[in-house]
Amino acid sequence: MTSITYGTSAPRLRPVITAASEPRLRLTSRGRVVFGTLAVVPVLAVALVLGAGAPGAVAGGEIPLDTFSYVSVAPGQTLWQLAESLAPAADPRDVIAEIMDLNQLQTATVTPGQLLAIPQHYAG
Repeated sequence: MTSITYGTSAPRLRPVITAASEPRLRLTSRGRVVFGTLAVVPVLAVALVLGAGAPGAVAGGEIPLDTFSYVSVAPGQTLWQLAESLAPAADPRDVIAEIMDLNQLQTATVTPGQLLAIPQHYAG
């Protein structure tokens, strides 16, 4: 038979946790990859946001918006022919270089109907 006693209770022992008994954080190689990725993602996001328009962008101070006009390329017309007709006294290579820079063209190949910005000093 068991006896029940009321009013008295035995003190409860609580475990004492010390720094030595706390488990150390151990990362597996997969965990290192995950945490490394989490650290790199915000840096890449900021870089993409700050550099969004950088490639091929024209600085606002270099070419004011009102200093050029547009010309449509005629069928069979080349940049050389366009440069000669726009500035007969100028070296066509210089005119072509300015047109290519202004329009951010990688090559001198143009297509019929293509609109090209022309510096105002040639559009006279």
